[in-house]
Amino acid sequence: MQPIRVLHIVTYMGRGGLETMLMNYYRHIDRTKVQFDFLVHRDFEADYDAEILSLGGKIHHVSRLVPWSKSYQNELRTFFKAHPEYRIVHVHQDCLSSVALKVAKECGVPVRIAHSHNSNQDKNLKYLIKLHYMKKIPAFATALFACGKDAGDWMFGGKQYHVMANAVEVKRYQYKPSVAEKIRNEWNISDELLVGHVGRFNPQKNHTFLIDIFYEIQKINPSARLLLVGDGDGKKEIQEKARELGIADHIIFAGVRTDVEEQMQAMDVFVFPSLYEGLPVTMVEAQAAGLPCIISDRVPEECIITTNLVTTQKLTDSPKIWAEHILERAKNTRTDHYDEIKSHGYDIEEAAKWLQNYYIAHSGE
Repeated sequence: MQPIRVLHIVTYMGRGGLETMLMNYYRHIDRTKVQFDFLVHRDFEADYDAEILSLGGKIHHVSRLVPWSKSYQNELRTFFKAHPEYRIVHVHQDCLSSVALKVAKECGVPVRIAHSHNSNQDKNLKYLIKLHYMKKIPAFATALFACGKDAGDWMFGGKQYHVMANAVEVKRYQYKPSVAEKIRNEWNISDELLVGHVGRFNPQKNHTFLIDIFYEIQKINPSARLLLVGDGDGKKEIQEKARELGIADHIIFAGVRTDVEEQMQAMDVFVFPSLYEGLPVTMVEAQAAGLPCIISDRVPEECIITTNLVTTQKLTDSPKIWAEHILERAKNTRTDHYDEIKSHGYDIEEAAKWLQNYYIAHSGE
């Protein structure tokens, strides 16, 4: 018997939060029963493409998403008519998911899942357009998924939805002093304080404020270092700001990494000053690593899944206040929270079984 092939519709499979979440599930699902394929909107090879192909997945390419474009919608129609094997589509395009869902419905795809990964959007020129298309999602989806309550409430406006945990392989992130020492040696760090952050360089992650915070940390602890894992369009702007403040030599721009779990071992404290979030995978990972975490009050409280490991700080507080609290939390001893995280449903083994069973139950096979 052939596996059920589920089509995930994404922008591209880089090492972002939702993409990493999808790969966590993909690696742990029984691929003799359920296979993931991907419809992507970029023509370059992304970080996870080779692994997807090695796991038996297929990657299909279409043009960039322009929600009002008739030619884009026609391209989707052509695709679905050429691929009647896809009876389940799982769309990860946030507010603009309604476009693919609408075309999938027109083409007779019976199971159409919309997945919310955020609890807001950047307030730019596209914001009102995105809200317009977001309101159409429930009309074209047969099921609504969200990474957490805030994300589901914001996107789906009171409609019923399933929370699908941003689960991780918790054991990979458990603190190991030998790994911490290895990574710190690679970055030429001995006993200096290492502040850490993982996230794309976009406005949502609020790197500008993070640099202001680290500038204040430097005033109190001149030997402190900042490790930034991730990449993105805003990286050069942040590097320039660090140079202007005279702290660039103390910041490690690590770029996109395949060993995030090891990078977290080396950190002393994790800082996450986002303007908004759904339920970030990186916060689950940081807690699995036993890291003391300082997060903004815009990050959903439901991401706090451990006892005494996460502190919430107001974004209206000054960078100096953030710095003082970070330095205080960095004194905490690393502790193991494996059982606690698993009990909240964030261990990938159990979460992947749930998703697999969902697909099978709704496949009609």
